[in-house]
Amino acid sequence: MLKSRVIPCLLLKGESLVKTKRFKEYNYIGDPLNTVRIFNELEVDELMFLDIFASKEKRQINFNLLKDIANECFMPLSYGGNIQTLDEAKKIFEIGFEKIVINSNSFNNLKLISDISNYFGVQSVVGSIDVKKSFFGTNKIYSHHGQVKQKETVVMWAKRLEDAGVGELLITSIDKEGSWCGYDIELIKSVTQSVQVPVIANGGAGSIEDIGEVVKKAEASACAVGSMVVYQKKGMGVLVNFPDRKKLEKVLSD
Repeated sequence: MLKSRVIPCLLLKGESLVKTKRFKEYNYIGDPLNTVRIFNELEVDELMFLDIFASKEKRQINFNLLKDIANECFMPLSYGGNIQTLDEAKKIFEIGFEKIVINSNSFNNLKLISDISNYFGVQSVVGSIDVKKSFFGTNKIYSHHGQVKQKETVVMWAKRLEDAGVGELLITSIDKEGSWCGYDIELIKSVTQSVQVPVIANGGAGSIEDIGEVVKKAEASACAVGSMVVYQKKGMGVLVNFPDRKKLEKVLSD
């Protein structure tokens, strides 16, 4: 187990895996089950699946696909994507997922997080916040896959999610997502310095050094990686992979 978790963040569109860039254009990556099998062989510690269009398109959760994923997977799993009720959360946990990720639906039903947290424990709920800079450089929260701007500030909403009962926060920079140019250090740092729960940095990882930087400079507890683990290199074709563990251990301990 690495000192800080490095979590492949895999994006679902229907029954396919895709990879986006700044939440807009997306490329087909492959079949989720085949991808899980590869990560099993790579002995990855944890996987996160996000159905990125579920809330935006008001689609129901594909429980059959989640069951197939859980049956193939050897490591702990997280899922996010239009979870609206405690019963839906129960079903996801019964299928075999360890954590659920709540983003868009928290804005109109913060009680959902409290209900799930009270029933399953705080460790089971990840609060997700997607952030994009305005024309003037101010951080703004967007929900529904970057389509709906919210009025709350990032730090204020992070604290409200913490108070509601999340055990962890996933902070995604929309501007950095799919860019390979490194995490938004200041964004992540603003959250880690304001809450007590662990923070997962997401959006922009392009190298092992980027991972080490956000852990050390922004005190991220974990790093989500997307493009790095589904492409050979920037601008090249699909290749499911995972960074060398010895190199990760070194950059996380230096």
